[in-house]
Amino acid sequence: MRSGLPWAWGTTPADLARPLPVDAVLPERGEGAAVTMDRAVPVAAPAGLTWRWLCQTAVAPYSYDLVDNLGRRSPRELTPGAERLEVGQRMLGVYELLAVDEGRSWTGVTTASASRPLGPIGVTYAVVPDDDAGGGPCRLVCRMTARGATRPQRLRAAALAWGDLVMMRKQLLTLAALAERDARR
Repeated sequence: MRSGLPWAWGTTPADLARPLPVDAVLPERGEGAAVTMDRAVPVAAPAGLTWRWLCQTAVAPYSYDLVDNLGRRSPRELTPGAERLEVGQRMLGVYELLAVDEGRSWTGVTTASASRPLGPIGVTYAVVPDDDAGGGPCRLVCRMTARGATRPQRLRAAALAWGDLVMMRKQLLTLAALAERDARR
């Protein structure tokens, strides 16, 4: 696991060491080694509320809306029912949901059309409570994996890592800010 830019941003050693469901999506052996990209932000809001905002990625990307959302602003209020995630559902417009650990994480893999330019990409977004009760602050953590067995795959993964760093940084900071805003209300 790499810990410098562009492979990791905002992460702690615990974030990098934490096993996540995406680790099994693109296995290290067989179809090719996986390259990982980790991003994380602290959130001064309860894990349950942060989870609700994370589920909003079923509705909009919450990154740079001009680039990711055809200029439409990602909603600034929770969409009723968005927290009811189902396997097979599309997330962020490019991922098919493979698994949901209710209140904790969702894991997906790029759709066939989204996989064409860079190959398959797996992702887990997770809400990690800072306390056992889950009522205090938490962390919003994301890990992406891409194929990296060959030199062209590693080059594509590096290009993805730099582009993703910019977009996901904005996304995680936006989701954290919205959860924190709602926690203060």
